[in-house]
Amino acid sequence: MAKQLNILRNDPWLEPFAPAIEGRHEDVVRKLHQLTVNTGGSLTEFANAYKYFGLHRQADGSWIFREYAPNATGIWLIGTFSDWHTDEHYRLQRLEGGTWEIHLPADALHDGDLFKMFVEWDGGCGERIPAYATRVVQDEHTKIFSAQVYAPEHPYEFKVRDFRPDVNPLLIYECHIGMAQQEEKVGSYEEFRTKTLPRIAADGYNAIQIMAIQEHPYYGSFGYHVSSFYAASSRFGTPDDLKRLIDDAHALGIAVIMDIVHSHAVKNEVEGLGRLDGSYDLYFYGDHRREHPAWDSLLFDYGKDSVLHFLLSNCKFWLEEYKFDGFRFDGVTSMLYYDHGLGKAFGGYHDYYDGNQDPNALTYLTLANILIHEVNPDAITIAEEMSGMPGLAVKFADGGIGFDYRMAMGVPDYWIKMIKERRDEDWHPTSIFWELTNRRADEKTVSYCESHDQALVGDKTIIFRLIDKEMYWHMMVGDNNYTVERGMALHKMIRLVTLATINGGYLNFMGNEFGHPEWIDFPREGNGWSYKYARRQWDLVDREDLKYKFLNAFDNRMVELVAGVFGFQSEPVVKLWEKDDDQVLAFMRGDLIFVFNWSPNKSFSDYGFLAPAGEYEVVLDSDSLEFGGHGLVDAGVHHFTQPDPLYSPSGKGWLKMYIPARTAQVLRMVRPKPGRTKRVTKSTAERVADAEKSVAGEAKAPKAPKAAKSAATAKKSAKDAKETKAPKRTKAVKEPSEPKTPKKRSTKKSDKSAE
Repeated sequence: MAKQLNILRNDPWLEPFAPAIEGRHEDVVRKLHQLTVNTGGSLTEFANAYKYFGLHRQADGSWIFREYAPNATGIWLIGTFSDWHTDEHYRLQRLEGGTWEIHLPADALHDGDLFKMFVEWDGGCGERIPAYATRVVQDEHTKIFSAQVYAPEHPYEFKVRDFRPDVNPLLIYECHIGMAQQEEKVGSYEEFRTKTLPRIAADGYNAIQIMAIQEHPYYGSFGYHVSSFYAASSRFGTPDDLKRLIDDAHALGIAVIMDIVHSHAVKNEVEGLGRLDGSYDLYFYGDHRREHPAWDSLLFDYGKDSVLHFLLSNCKFWLEEYKFDGFRFDGVTSMLYYDHGLGKAFGGYHDYYDGNQDPNALTYLTLANILIHEVNPDAITIAEEMSGMPGLAVKFADGGIGFDYRMAMGVPDYWIKMIKERRDEDWHPTSIFWELTNRRADEKTVSYCESHDQALVGDKTIIFRLIDKEMYWHMMVGDNNYTVERGMALHKMIRLVTLATINGGYLNFMGNEFGHPEWIDFPREGNGWSYKYARRQWDLVDREDLKYKFLNAFDNRMVELVAGVFGFQSEPVVKLWEKDDDQVLAFMRGDLIFVFNWSPNKSFSDYGFLAPAGEYEVVLDSDSLEFGGHGLVDAGVHHFTQPDPLYSPSGKGWLKMYIPARTAQVLRMVRPKPGRTKRVTKSTAERVADAEKSVAGEAKAPKAPKAAKSAATAKKSAKDAKETKAPKRTKAVKEPSEPKTPKKRSTKKSDKSAE
């Protein structure tokens, strides 16, 4: 290539693999030219398959239906209008290139009619649901799926016309429509819109990531075995119900991201794409690569232009027809590698360029990102990928695949390992900080403590691993149980440190913000088809007599704090202090300092570390009474750094504070108020209004902040000014193994502390 790609300039360690990286880039350039040669170079114009194929109503009220089925020898539409028999009036005509077509008068089909295709091929025949069906329903009694004519007299019209996601930072609430309700049943789009969406808005998240939107025959698949890629799942309601939900979310300032599945498809032939025209390789590989070795599903052949046409058009369809704001692509690792990344450790760069990579899949994913951002420049794309392939979230122009974010999938694995395998005394700040910040500088990630994966039956959520069966007996307010107090304290700290170290976005799975107990288990034969664990128990967080409200309040506050800093994710993460012996970690982002004491039994009084000189106020304390803590810290105290001749020239001083065991605090630098500006002549009415505001302000004038009364502050002297060594910290005090009911701490903290 004439010009070196930025991805190679930014990472010299990739230089040995430059031919592979440049070759992949050229593959995309060639394929892009090939696909758009007849559309003026526009990929957006190419991705219009859904406007041509499928069932469409014409301007004069008549109908036209088309299907791509090159191996078929005959196709009929059958349905309620033909008593499910083949009728020559509904026989399709074959066009060039494997396309089949039929024109029908206006009265041939009606809103609500059920239909399928009856397809014949050499050696066989069968009923099939059209590949581009936009509405598929299941009969309550026979359980048979059919396409349905959806032509409401008054289709929903979007009210919010120009919505732009807030990604500074991106705060995602991962959710599932069906299990979002309190009752033991399948929830609906409408219930989610009226009951769940307001909760999410109140919690402060600015995006929702919805699972299981594309139609899937088996509810328990979590939506990952898709059968109809263009149909919004009808078990939750109508297409208009989903559009209304998305519109309302936008009105609340919430972006809507769709969990899209293009990595594989359900094997079902009657409901899915398996043998739509009788052949095995219409959409999928026709050889040994056809079936996924671990997922019991079919794999797309990304080397076929017809498959690219189908999948790229699918991306555009959801963006334009439903106004989704982007996608989280599922199973990207499986797509990237011929062996699907199964059982591979990925220990070095050579593992990403050893010939095990599928160039066709790489090309498709890059084209998908190009298309999505052509259709909507503000769209969000996220890759669920665990191998760590470089360039995944780098722009195509810079040599990458083009995703906006990649999931930080190592983070939840790390937290589970810590909880399962490490003693509390072995939670080292150096390890925690490294794990949360070890990422490629040129790629944004979505960090999370846990997602739906950790909540599935057979696994456990963080809160359930920490507290387990004690959650059933000791979550009442006033019930002092050591296991519960430990679990709640660590739950808050884990979530805060994960959010505080993001470089792109943060994700929370529905209910985990308040420590939802137990697990997720969809109705199946093994559990008697029960919905008991396929729902969210919102009453737990709503009850004033339970401790779940404390976890929810803390989550709300930390999200509000981070959301209040524009561009928080772009602020450098500056490590101020980490000491494994003390288990103390401190780092700074902008004006905020995050301090964590992971020790289970050591509290520190006047613990000192270097920070930018100035005054700091406590803006978040995990041990606050309102968050279910002991209230050991006086949040009204302002902290002032102590000057040190050695560090003063660099603008730093020693910040000393009281840090109780197993707690976290966030401090914010108090900036001087701006000076008085030149007076501007105003009208009489404006001066009166200003006077009224001034009077009101004086009546409610806040008190001056208290000064910290630590021992070090009180003993400031000339001797201190000559000191060149770090101030000696007060020796840590061993905590009792069982908690005691603490008294409210005064400004000056004693050496003894309680859990």
